[in-house]
Amino acid sequence: MSSRTATALWTQRFQRPRDSNMSLQGQIRQMLVAAILDGQLPPQTALPSSRELADQLSVARNTVVLAYQQLVEEGYLISRERSGHFVNPAMLEGRHGFRPMQTVPVREHEAAPTRPDWAQRVQRRPSAQRNIVKPGNWQDYEYPFVYGQFDQSLFPTNDWRECCMKALSVMEIRNWAPDLIGRDDDTLIQQIRTRVLPRRGVFAMPDEIVITIGCQQALYLVADLLARERTTVGFENPGYPDARNIFENRNARLVPLPVDEGGVRPVEDAQLFAQCDYVYVTPSHQCPSTATMPIDRRHALLELAQEHDFVLIEDDYESENNFSGLPHPALKSLDKADRVIYIGSLSKTFAPGLRLGYIVGPRELVHELRALRRLMVRHPAAYIQRAFATFLALGHHDALLRRLAHAYRERALALTAALDRYMPQARYIPVTGGASCWVEGPPWLDAGRLAADAEQHGILIELGSVFFMNGLEQNHCFRMGFSAIRLDRIDAGVRLLAELVRKQKPAL
Repeated sequence: MSSRTATALWTQRFQRPRDSNMSLQGQIRQMLVAAILDGQLPPQTALPSSRELADQLSVARNTVVLAYQQLVEEGYLISRERSGHFVNPAMLEGRHGFRPMQTVPVREHEAAPTRPDWAQRVQRRPSAQRNIVKPGNWQDYEYPFVYGQFDQSLFPTNDWRECCMKALSVMEIRNWAPDLIGRDDDTLIQQIRTRVLPRRGVFAMPDEIVITIGCQQALYLVADLLARERTTVGFENPGYPDARNIFENRNARLVPLPVDEGGVRPVEDAQLFAQCDYVYVTPSHQCPSTATMPIDRRHALLELAQEHDFVLIEDDYESENNFSGLPHPALKSLDKADRVIYIGSLSKTFAPGLRLGYIVGPRELVHELRALRRLMVRHPAAYIQRAFATFLALGHHDALLRRLAHAYRERALALTAALDRYMPQARYIPVTGGASCWVEGPPWLDAGRLAADAEQHGILIELGSVFFMNGLEQNHCFRMGFSAIRLDRIDAGVRLLAELVRKQKPAL
């Protein structure tokens, strides 16, 4: 026998969220589905009439009618003529615990089950690695000098929506809806070959490119395929912490390679390079210093790779954010002997949450990378691949890069001018591109303490120590990103940060 739900349930459960962008009809459907799947509305429960529910929720009756109709079509509700709407029992078949009050009886004198000892079973502890840390609510801070976060005011909402809608057309859906297994979207591969790579002087065939879920997965795939316990990897110091953690996770031996205002030093440190099987570099904008490697060093590095038989893993970090004209050619563009594995990103400057990257390498390597990727995710979401291919084809990506270059140049100038004005004792590498500034404070500065004090005043900066291999070097360094902070807040944020720096200055 069905029963009508009490008015109090609807009054209590259906509190309309103030910050929701969902339509009223969508909110009502969402609330009803949650009540059904959570077991608060058992099978055969009769729902209020559309008029009653509309009155209780203070919405138009037609809004409730449409929500009910949609839920009937989706199978959550059953409509009975002259009786109303009822919870469909078929939606809960096979679901455990849809009667939340039902409990399993405990047998008398039955011993408690033994739980696995996960502390012994877990072979590695990735959570113990040193990572760049950003508060999840960084957008709530007044001065978010964080790197790698997007600026909503610069996001091409209408252009991206247009591309997503095109990807949802009937003709397009049949291209991306099937399982691609080990393949990638052909149109995206073609756009990368003809629109993205030529800007870096790189030319590749389709079977020399594989799409990844961001640069992070690209690095993981390369490390998993090539690195093992006796593999030696040359690594920039300071360098990208996530890449360092990935190679350490494969038990590779890391050789720290010193960095100056031109990146790694192949001539001065040739003996260090000679020890390596692979060398990971970020020549376009070194992470975190933003230094750009001169062309003569690039040639010297390739010659050294040939002489000592090592392979270069080029992370083309922020290559498209360049303020000083045409960027230097990628290492891959100078490579004549397949000694460079090239890793690029499609989404870092656009929307980091999209997670789209790619690897360019010899076809034998790419073939194995595809097979390895299949074991993880088969392929990145085909719908996102097709939408981004359209974004590239329509020229939206090129237009976005021009807007970002202008906006970032303005912010970089404002940031460095403020540093010169308020922190003349600090040193920084001139910002010629990218979206961050690497700052070396006075030797007495404790950057960890500064970051903690700054956060209390609404300022976010990134600790520099995490970029160094031993974690104790250069404790007076920190990174300031400017991709997510408004231009008009940069000067005030640096001024306030400088006041906190002065408070640490030791008395004479």
